[in-house]
Amino acid sequence: MKKKMTLLLLAPVLLAVFWFASNSRAATETPEYKVIRTDEKFEIRDYPALSLATSPMAADGMNGGFGNLFRFITGTNEAKEKIEMTSPVLISNTTEKKTMSFIMPQATVSKGVPKPAGETVSLSSLPATRFAVLRFAGGRNAENEKNAIAALREWLTAQKLVAKGEPLFAYYDPPWTPIPFRRNEVMIRIDKDS
Repeated sequence: MKKKMTLLLLAPVLLAVFWFASNSRAATETPEYKVIRTDEKFEIRDYPALSLATSPMAADGMNGGFGNLFRFITGTNEAKEKIEMTSPVLISNTTEKKTMSFIMPQATVSKGVPKPAGETVSLSSLPATRFAVLRFAGGRNAENEKNAIAALREWLTAQKLVAKGEPLFAYYDPPWTPIPFRRNEVMIRIDKDS
């Protein structure tokens, strides 16, 4: 009877440990970057050039872009090759269009990223860039994004740093990750001399 009770009490803990381990950011390739400066919740980082697969997003959310990119990395490409998922997913929301990008893993970049099949995914690169970054809490929604952009722009002004271009959002976790454990960032390009 004691063994059954112990097993019943341990089962949820073991399931939680398994779930977190299998969905851990540590198991997913992320781009390496160099932190140049930290100021409480703000950072200035240098990123290397990144190879991206990008798709337009539907006006109502992430589904269209994510679906296109997911199909691309699971074999809907000219080589019919599977590509490892990386983190974060990058979202750009310019005045012209909203896009989602997956960063290509280094192993795939080294041997050559396969061409997408169809026109819903395009390949590009982001040159080596310096970003000002703010990590923010909560789920992915317009209000959280707006507040994060405002806070980062305010910090940039206070630091006398000049923003270059539109913000880029980096979302590190799958949607089933509990909101308190998610890593979300807003990034704005700045001059390398900053």
